[in-house]
Amino acid sequence: MPGLRLAIDWTLYRLALLLAAPLIPLRLLWRGWHERGYLRHWRERVAFGPAPVAGAVWVHAVSVGEMRAAQPLIAALRAAHPELPLLFTCMTPTGRATAEALYGAFAQIVYLPYDCAGLMRRFLRRAQPRVGILMETELWPNLVHAAARSDIPLALANARLSERSARGYARLPALTRACLRRIRLVAAQSEADAARLLQLGASSVHVAGNLKFDIEPPPPLLQRGAAWRAQWGERPVLLAASTREGEEAPILRAFAARAPDDVLLVLVPRHPQRFETVADLIAAAGVRSERRSTLGAAALKADTRVLLGDSLGEMFAYYAACDVAFVGGSLLSLGGQNLIEPASVGRPVLVGPHTFNFDAATRQAIEAGAAWRVEDADALIDSALKLLDDAPARARMGEAGRAFAAAHRGAAARMAGLIAPLLAQR
Repeated sequence: MPGLRLAIDWTLYRLALLLAAPLIPLRLLWRGWHERGYLRHWRERVAFGPAPVAGAVWVHAVSVGEMRAAQPLIAALRAAHPELPLLFTCMTPTGRATAEALYGAFAQIVYLPYDCAGLMRRFLRRAQPRVGILMETELWPNLVHAAARSDIPLALANARLSERSARGYARLPALTRACLRRIRLVAAQSEADAARLLQLGASSVHVAGNLKFDIEPPPPLLQRGAAWRAQWGERPVLLAASTREGEEAPILRAFAARAPDDVLLVLVPRHPQRFETVADLIAAAGVRSERRSTLGAAALKADTRVLLGDSLGEMFAYYAACDVAFVGGSLLSLGGQNLIEPASVGRPVLVGPHTFNFDAATRQAIEAGAAWRVEDADALIDSALKLLDDAPARARMGEAGRAFAAAHRGAAARMAGLIAPLLAQR
Protein backbone atom coordinates (compact mmCIF):
# COMPACT_ATOMS: atom_id res chain seq x y z
CA MET A 1 0.00 0.00 0.00
CA PRO A 2 2.41 2.70 -1.20
CA GLY A 3 -0.17 5.49 -0.84
CA LEU A 4 -0.72 4.70 2.83
CA ARG A 5 3.03 4.48 3.47
CA LEU A 6 3.57 7.87 1.82
CA ALA A 7 0.80 9.42 3.92
CA ILE A 8 2.39 8.02 7.08
CA ASP A 9 5.84 9.32 6.11
CA TRP A 10 4.46 12.79 5.31
CA THR A 11 2.63 12.84 8.64
CA LEU A 12 5.80 11.90 10.54
CA TYR A 13 7.85 14.54 8.70
CA ARG A 14 5.29 17.30 9.24
CA LEU A 15 4.92 16.34 12.89
CA ALA A 16 8.69 16.60 13.34
CA LEU A 17 8.64 20.05 11.71
CA LEU A 18 5.74 21.14 13.93
CA LEU A 19 7.56 20.05 17.07
CA ALA A 20 10.81 21.70 15.95
CA ALA A 21 9.31 25.03 14.85
CA PRO A 22 9.20 26.67 18.32
CA LEU A 23 12.83 25.73 18.85
CA ILE A 24 14.14 27.40 15.67
CA PRO A 25 14.36 30.97 17.07
CA LEU A 26 15.98 29.62 20.24
CA ARG A 27 18.53 27.70 18.19
CA LEU A 28 19.33 30.78 16.11
CA LEU A 29 19.81 32.81 19.29
CA TRP A 30 22.03 30.13 20.79
CA ARG A 31 24.10 29.85 17.60
CA GLY A 32 24.20 33.65 17.40
CA TRP A 33 25.77 33.77 20.86
CA HIS A 34 28.77 31.92 19.42
CA GLU A 35 28.62 33.22 15.83
CA ARG A 36 27.08 36.65 15.34
CA GLY A 37 26.11 35.99 11.75
CA TYR A 38 23.19 33.84 12.91
CA LEU A 39 21.55 36.97 14.34
CA ARG A 40 21.32 38.64 10.92
CA HIS A 41 18.91 38.28 7.99
CA TRP A 42 16.22 36.49 10.01
CA ARG A 43 13.50 37.69 7.63
CA GLU A 44 15.04 35.70 4.81
CA ARG A 45 14.74 32.52 6.87
CA VAL A 46 10.95 32.91 6.74
CA ALA A 47 10.86 33.89 3.03
CA PHE A 48 10.72 37.67 3.49
CA GLY A 49 13.44 40.27 3.07
CA PRO A 50 14.75 41.41 -0.33
CA ALA A 51 12.81 39.97 -3.26
CA PRO A 52 14.91 37.32 -5.03
CA VAL A 53 15.78 38.06 -8.64
CA ALA A 54 13.16 36.39 -10.83
CA GLY A 55 13.96 33.89 -13.57
CA ALA A 56 17.40 33.07 -12.21
CA VAL A 57 19.43 29.91 -12.19
CA TRP A 58 19.02 29.11 -8.50
CA VAL A 59 21.80 27.24 -6.70
CA HIS A 60 21.33 25.99 -3.14
CA ALA A 61 24.48 25.09 -1.22
CA VAL A 62 24.17 24.60 2.52
CA SER A 63 27.55 25.87 3.67
CA VAL A 64 31.19 26.48 2.81
CA GLY A 65 32.15 23.16 1.22
CA GLU A 66 29.16 23.05 -1.09
CA MET A 67 29.54 26.72 -2.05
CA ARG A 68 33.16 26.20 -2.99
CA ALA A 69 32.41 22.96 -4.84
CA ALA A 70 29.90 24.82 -7.05
CA GLN A 71 32.61 27.13 -8.48
CA PRO A 72 33.56 25.15 -11.60
CA LEU A 73 29.92 24.36 -12.40
CA ILE A 74 28.98 28.04 -12.09
CA ALA A 75 31.87 29.00 -14.36
CA ALA A 76 30.69 26.48 -16.97
CA LEU A 77 27.06 27.64 -16.76
CA ARG A 78 28.00 31.32 -16.98
CA ALA A 79 30.16 30.62 -20.03
CA ALA A 80 27.25 28.84 -21.74
CA HIS A 81 24.48 31.17 -20.54
CA PRO A 82 25.98 34.59 -19.70
CA GLU A 83 22.58 36.27 -19.93
CA LEU A 84 20.96 34.33 -17.08
CA PRO A 85 20.87 35.87 -13.57
CA LEU A 86 22.10 33.78 -10.65
CA LEU A 87 20.55 33.31 -7.22
CA PHE A 88 22.40 31.53 -4.41
CA THR A 89 20.83 30.27 -1.20
CA CYS A 90 22.55 28.83 1.85
CA MET A 91 21.87 28.03 5.50
CA THR A 92 24.95 29.17 7.47
CA PRO A 93 26.73 32.52 7.93
CA THR A 94 30.04 31.00 6.82
CA GLY A 95 28.32 29.65 3.71
CA ARG A 96 26.92 33.11 3.03
CA ALA A 97 30.32 34.75 3.53
CA THR A 98 31.86 32.25 1.13
CA ALA A 99 29.12 32.92 -1.42
CA GLU A 100 29.66 36.69 -1.10
CA ALA A 101 33.39 36.25 -1.68
CA LEU A 102 33.02 33.91 -4.66
CA TYR A 103 29.83 35.07 -6.36
CA GLY A 104 28.82 38.39 -4.80
CA ALA A 105 29.99 40.43 -7.77
CA PHE A 106 27.47 38.85 -10.15
CA ALA A 107 24.80 37.02 -8.11
CA GLN A 108 22.17 37.59 -5.43
CA ILE A 109 22.70 35.71 -2.16
CA VAL A 110 20.02 35.01 0.45
CA TYR A 111 19.22 32.42 3.08
CA LEU A 112 16.85 29.63 2.09
CA PRO A 113 13.87 29.47 4.45
CA TYR A 114 13.28 26.45 6.64
CA ASP A 115 11.49 23.54 5.01
CA CYS A 116 7.94 24.45 5.98
CA ALA A 117 5.36 24.13 3.19
CA GLY A 118 4.12 27.72 3.39
CA LEU A 119 7.60 29.20 3.55
CA MET A 120 8.81 27.21 0.56
CA ARG A 121 5.76 28.14 -1.50
CA ARG A 122 6.30 31.82 -0.70
CA PHE A 123 10.02 31.66 -1.49
CA LEU A 124 9.44 30.00 -4.88
CA ARG A 125 6.54 32.30 -5.71
CA ARG A 126 8.77 35.33 -5.10
CA ALA A 127 11.87 33.90 -6.80
CA GLN A 128 10.29 32.07 -9.76
CA PRO A 129 13.64 30.48 -10.67
CA ARG A 130 14.25 29.09 -14.13
CA VAL A 131 15.83 25.97 -12.66
CA GLY A 132 16.97 24.87 -9.19
CA ILE A 133 20.35 23.21 -8.61
CA LEU A 134 20.70 21.52 -5.24
CA MET A 135 24.34 20.87 -4.36
CA GLU A 136 25.33 17.42 -3.13
CA THR A 137 22.42 15.81 -1.22
CA GLU A 138 19.76 18.28 -0.17
CA LEU A 139 16.43 16.44 -0.08
CA TRP A 140 13.96 18.82 1.55
CA PRO A 141 10.50 17.33 1.00
CA ASN A 142 8.48 20.56 1.10
CA LEU A 143 10.96 22.33 -1.15
CA VAL A 144 10.87 19.51 -3.70
CA HIS A 145 7.08 19.26 -3.52
CA ALA A 146 6.58 23.03 -3.93
CA ALA A 147 8.99 23.14 -6.89
CA ALA A 148 7.15 20.28 -8.60
CA ARG A 149 3.79 22.03 -8.12
CA SER A 150 5.25 25.22 -9.62
CA ASP A 151 6.84 23.29 -12.52
CA ILE A 152 10.35 24.38 -11.50
CA PRO A 153 12.83 21.70 -12.61
CA LEU A 154 15.28 20.59 -9.94
CA ALA A 155 18.70 19.03 -10.42
CA LEU A 156 20.77 17.33 -7.73
CA ALA A 157 24.36 18.23 -8.67
CA ASN A 158 27.56 16.65 -7.37
CA ALA A 159 25.27 14.23 -5.56
CA ARG A 160 26.78 11.98 -2.94
CA LEU A 161 25.11 9.59 -0.55
CA SER A 162 27.06 7.56 1.99
CA GLU A 163 25.78 4.24 3.27
CA ARG A 164 25.02 5.92 6.60
CA SER A 165 22.99 8.69 4.95
CA ALA A 166 21.18 6.17 2.75
CA ARG A 167 20.10 4.25 5.86
CA GLY A 168 18.78 7.50 7.32
CA TYR A 169 16.72 8.33 4.24
CA ALA A 170 15.44 4.76 4.13
CA ARG A 171 13.64 5.30 7.46
CA LEU A 172 11.03 7.27 5.48
CA PRO A 173 11.19 5.25 2.25
CA ALA A 174 7.98 6.43 0.60
CA LEU A 175 8.70 10.10 1.27
CA THR A 176 12.30 9.76 0.06
CA ARG A 177 11.14 7.98 -3.10
CA ALA A 178 8.51 10.65 -3.76
CA CYS A 179 11.13 13.41 -3.39
CA LEU A 180 13.67 11.73 -5.63
CA ARG A 181 11.05 10.98 -8.28
CA ARG A 182 10.28 14.70 -8.52
CA ILE A 183 13.93 15.65 -9.16
CA ARG A 184 14.45 15.86 -12.92
CA LEU A 185 18.19 15.19 -12.93
CA VAL A 186 20.67 13.57 -10.57
CA ALA A 187 24.38 14.03 -11.37
CA ALA A 188 26.15 11.64 -8.98
CA GLN A 189 29.80 11.76 -7.98
CA SER A 190 30.43 8.02 -8.27
CA GLU A 191 28.89 4.69 -9.31
CA ALA A 192 28.34 3.84 -5.63
CA ASP A 193 26.50 7.12 -5.01
CA ALA A 194 24.38 6.54 -8.10
CA ALA A 195 23.49 3.00 -7.03
CA ARG A 196 22.36 4.12 -3.58
CA LEU A 197 20.27 6.96 -5.04
CA LEU A 198 18.66 4.61 -7.56
CA GLN A 199 17.86 2.13 -4.79
CA LEU A 200 16.07 4.90 -2.86
CA GLY A 201 13.96 5.78 -5.89
CA ALA A 202 15.84 8.35 -7.98
CA SER A 203 15.43 8.39 -11.74
CA SER A 204 17.48 10.04 -14.49
CA VAL A 205 20.71 9.35 -12.59
CA HIS A 206 24.04 10.02 -14.31
CA VAL A 207 27.58 9.53 -12.99
CA ALA A 208 29.32 12.84 -13.69
CA GLY A 209 32.25 12.83 -11.26
CA ASN A 210 33.20 15.12 -8.39
CA LEU A 211 33.25 18.90 -8.97
CA LYS A 212 35.91 19.32 -6.31
CA PHE A 213 38.48 17.86 -8.71
CA ASP A 214 37.80 20.80 -11.05
CA ILE A 215 38.74 23.48 -8.50
CA GLU A 216 42.13 24.89 -9.47
CA PRO A 217 44.39 26.14 -6.66
CA PRO A 218 44.16 29.96 -6.87
CA PRO A 219 47.61 31.42 -7.70
CA PRO A 220 47.26 34.33 -5.19
CA LEU A 221 46.71 31.84 -2.36
CA LEU A 222 49.65 29.72 -3.48
CA GLN A 223 51.80 32.86 -3.43
CA ARG A 224 50.48 33.73 0.02
CA GLY A 225 51.41 30.25 1.23
CA ALA A 226 54.95 30.67 -0.08
CA ALA A 227 55.22 34.01 1.75
CA TRP A 228 53.99 32.42 4.98
CA ARG A 229 56.56 29.67 4.68
CA ALA A 230 59.30 32.28 4.51
CA GLN A 231 57.87 33.84 7.70
CA TRP A 232 57.83 30.51 9.51
CA GLY A 233 61.49 29.79 8.89
CA GLU A 234 63.35 26.65 7.91
CA ARG A 235 61.49 24.02 9.90
CA PRO A 236 59.31 21.01 9.05
CA VAL A 237 55.59 21.94 8.95
CA LEU A 238 52.68 19.62 9.68
CA LEU A 239 49.23 21.03 8.88
CA ALA A 240 46.12 19.71 10.68
CA ALA A 241 43.37 21.13 8.45
CA SER A 242 39.60 21.34 9.01
CA THR A 243 39.78 19.72 12.43
CA ARG A 244 36.57 19.13 14.35
CA GLU A 245 35.61 19.12 18.02
CA GLY A 246 37.23 16.19 19.80
CA GLU A 247 40.20 15.96 17.42
CA GLU A 248 42.43 18.88 18.46
CA ALA A 249 43.08 17.76 22.06
CA PRO A 250 44.46 14.29 21.20
CA ILE A 251 46.45 15.73 18.28
CA LEU A 252 48.02 18.31 20.59
CA ARG A 253 48.81 15.69 23.23
CA ALA A 254 50.45 13.39 20.70
CA PHE A 255 52.34 16.27 19.10
CA ALA A 256 53.66 17.57 22.44
CA ALA A 257 54.77 14.08 23.47
CA ARG A 258 56.24 12.79 20.20
CA ALA A 259 57.34 15.62 17.89
CA PRO A 260 60.81 17.21 18.06
CA ASP A 261 60.95 20.85 19.10
CA ASP A 262 61.80 22.04 15.57
CA VAL A 263 58.56 20.73 14.02
CA LEU A 264 55.77 23.30 13.59
CA LEU A 265 52.14 22.23 13.88
CA VAL A 266 49.67 24.49 12.06
CA LEU A 267 46.19 23.81 13.43
CA VAL A 268 43.21 25.10 11.42
CA PRO A 269 39.76 24.30 12.91
CA ARG A 270 36.92 23.67 10.49
CA HIS A 271 34.47 26.07 12.15
CA PRO A 272 35.46 29.68 12.98
CA GLN A 273 33.23 29.79 16.07
CA ARG A 274 35.66 27.30 17.66
CA PHE A 275 38.82 29.39 17.21
CA GLU A 276 38.81 30.59 20.83
CA THR A 277 38.06 27.12 22.18
CA VAL A 278 40.97 25.66 20.23
CA ALA A 279 43.23 28.49 21.43
CA ASP A 280 42.37 27.40 24.99
CA LEU A 281 43.18 23.76 24.11
CA ILE A 282 46.59 24.82 22.79
CA ALA A 283 47.28 26.79 25.97
CA ALA A 284 46.25 23.77 28.07
CA ALA A 285 48.69 21.60 26.13
CA GLY A 286 51.52 23.78 27.42
CA VAL A 287 53.16 24.50 24.07
CA ARG A 288 54.32 27.87 22.82
CA SER A 289 51.84 29.15 20.22
CA GLU A 290 50.93 32.11 18.04
CA ARG A 291 47.88 33.00 15.96
CA ARG A 292 47.65 33.69 12.25
CA SER A 293 45.28 36.63 12.92
CA THR A 294 47.83 38.47 15.06
CA LEU A 295 51.08 37.39 13.42
CA GLY A 296 50.77 39.80 10.50
CA ALA A 297 53.99 40.02 8.50
CA ALA A 298 56.23 39.32 11.49
CA ALA A 299 58.50 36.29 11.53
CA LEU A 300 57.35 33.37 13.62
CA LYS A 301 59.28 33.09 16.88
CA ALA A 302 61.83 30.30 16.91
CA ASP A 303 60.30 28.60 19.96
CA THR A 304 56.73 28.61 18.61
CA ARG A 305 55.51 25.03 18.24
CA VAL A 306 51.86 25.57 17.24
CA LEU A 307 50.35 28.17 14.93
CA LEU A 308 46.57 28.53 15.20
CA GLY A 309 45.09 29.14 11.75
CA ASP A 310 42.23 31.41 12.80
CA SER A 311 41.43 32.85 9.37
CA LEU A 312 38.84 32.17 6.66
CA GLY A 313 39.20 31.58 2.94
CA GLU A 314 42.91 30.76 3.06
CA MET A 315 42.98 26.96 3.08
CA PHE A 316 44.89 26.66 -0.18
CA ALA A 317 47.53 28.99 1.30
CA TYR A 318 47.85 26.72 4.34
CA TYR A 319 48.25 23.69 2.08
CA ALA A 320 50.87 25.49 -0.01
CA ALA A 321 52.85 26.40 3.13
CA CYS A 322 53.03 22.93 4.71
CA ASP A 323 55.14 19.80 4.11
CA VAL A 324 52.49 17.25 5.17
CA ALA A 325 48.73 17.78 5.46
CA PHE A 326 46.32 15.92 7.72
CA VAL A 327 42.66 16.40 6.70
CA GLY A 328 40.41 16.50 9.75
CA GLY A 329 36.93 15.30 10.53
CA SER A 330 38.31 11.81 10.04
CA LEU A 331 39.76 10.77 13.42
CA LEU A 332 36.22 10.62 14.82
CA SER A 333 33.12 9.25 13.12
CA LEU A 334 32.36 12.52 11.31
CA GLY A 335 32.94 11.46 7.72
CA GLY A 336 36.05 13.45 6.86
CA GLN A 337 36.64 16.55 4.74
CA ASN A 338 37.97 17.28 1.25
CA LEU A 339 41.42 15.75 0.65
CA ILE A 340 41.45 16.72 -3.05
CA GLU A 341 42.71 20.25 -2.32
CA PRO A 342 46.00 19.28 -0.60
CA ALA A 343 46.58 16.56 -3.21
CA SER A 344 46.13 19.10 -6.03
CA VAL A 345 48.77 21.32 -4.40
CA GLY A 346 51.17 18.37 -4.31
CA ARG A 347 51.23 17.74 -0.58
CA PRO A 348 51.31 14.28 1.02
CA VAL A 349 47.94 13.66 2.69
CA LEU A 350 47.06 11.84 5.91
CA VAL A 351 43.49 10.91 6.84
CA GLY A 352 41.91 9.12 9.78
CA PRO A 353 39.76 6.00 9.70
CA HIS A 354 36.40 7.76 9.18
CA THR A 355 36.10 9.16 5.64
CA PHE A 356 32.63 7.99 4.57
CA ASN A 357 31.65 11.45 3.27
CA PHE A 358 34.53 11.28 0.78
CA ASP A 359 34.73 7.52 0.38
CA ALA A 360 35.50 7.30 -3.33
CA ALA A 361 37.99 10.17 -3.42
CA THR A 362 39.82 8.88 -0.32
CA ARG A 363 40.03 5.33 -1.66
CA GLN A 364 41.29 6.59 -5.03
CA ALA A 365 43.90 8.84 -3.39
CA ILE A 366 45.23 6.01 -1.24
CA GLU A 367 45.34 3.64 -4.23
CA ALA A 368 47.20 6.30 -6.22
CA GLY A 369 49.84 6.64 -3.50
CA ALA A 370 48.83 10.22 -2.70
CA ALA A 371 47.47 9.57 0.82
CA TRP A 372 47.97 7.38 3.88
CA ARG A 373 45.35 6.35 6.38
CA VAL A 374 46.13 6.52 10.12
CA GLU A 375 44.12 5.05 12.98
CA ASP A 376 44.46 7.67 15.72
CA ALA A 377 46.28 10.82 16.81
CA ASP A 378 49.43 8.97 17.88
CA ALA A 379 49.64 7.21 14.51
CA LEU A 380 49.01 10.56 12.81
CA ILE A 381 52.01 12.20 14.46
CA ASP A 382 54.23 9.13 13.91
CA SER A 383 53.32 8.95 10.21
CA ALA A 384 53.80 12.69 9.77
CA LEU A 385 57.24 12.57 11.39
CA LYS A 386 58.20 9.65 9.15
CA LEU A 387 57.26 11.68 6.08
CA LEU A 388 58.90 14.87 7.37
CA ASP A 389 62.16 12.90 7.61
CA ASP A 390 61.84 11.45 4.08
CA ALA A 391 61.92 14.12 1.36
CA PRO A 392 61.89 11.60 -1.55
CA ALA A 393 58.75 9.94 -0.14
CA ARG A 394 57.07 13.33 0.19
CA ALA A 395 57.97 14.18 -3.39
CA ARG A 396 56.56 10.87 -4.67
CA MET A 397 53.30 11.35 -2.76
CA GLY A 398 53.05 14.96 -3.90
CA GLU A 399 53.43 14.06 -7.57
CA ALA A 400 50.96 11.21 -7.13
CA GLY A 401 48.52 13.70 -5.61
CA ARG A 402 48.78 16.11 -8.53
CA ALA A 403 48.29 13.26 -11.01
CA PHE A 404 45.34 11.89 -9.00
CA ALA A 405 43.62 15.29 -8.96
CA ALA A 406 44.23 15.92 -12.67
CA ALA A 407 42.98 12.48 -13.73
CA HIS A 408 39.50 13.03 -12.31
CA ARG A 409 38.72 16.48 -13.70
CA GLY A 410 35.88 17.22 -16.10
CA ALA A 411 32.81 16.95 -13.85
CA ALA A 412 31.82 20.61 -14.36
CA ALA A 413 31.52 20.29 -18.14
CA ARG A 414 29.59 17.04 -17.83
CA MET A 415 27.15 18.51 -15.29
CA ALA A 416 26.65 21.71 -17.28
CA GLY A 417 25.82 19.58 -20.30
CA LEU A 418 23.27 17.56 -18.31
CA ILE A 419 21.64 20.73 -16.93
CA ALA A 420 21.41 22.45 -20.34
CA PRO A 421 18.19 20.68 -21.45
CA LEU A 422 16.46 21.81 -18.24
CA LEU A 423 17.32 25.41 -19.07
CA ALA A 424 16.13 24.98 -22.64
CA GLN A 425 12.71 23.80 -21.42
CA ARG A 426 11.93 27.10 -19.66
